[in-house]
Amino acid sequence: MTESASEDATADLLSHLEVIEAQPLASRAAAYESLHDSLARRLEADPSAPRT
Repeated sequence: MTESASEDATADLLSHLEVIEAQPLASRAAAYESLHDSLARRLEADPSAPRT
């Protein structure tokens, strides 16, 4: 992953976290679970990818 792509991924994650934090508590829990599942799938799909 290039430095620019890594920065974009970080910005996307932070943006997603800001959206989650703005939600009511019950919705936040479900959104964090969904985010966790999505990130886990990405890691499992390419375990050799650098982790930043």
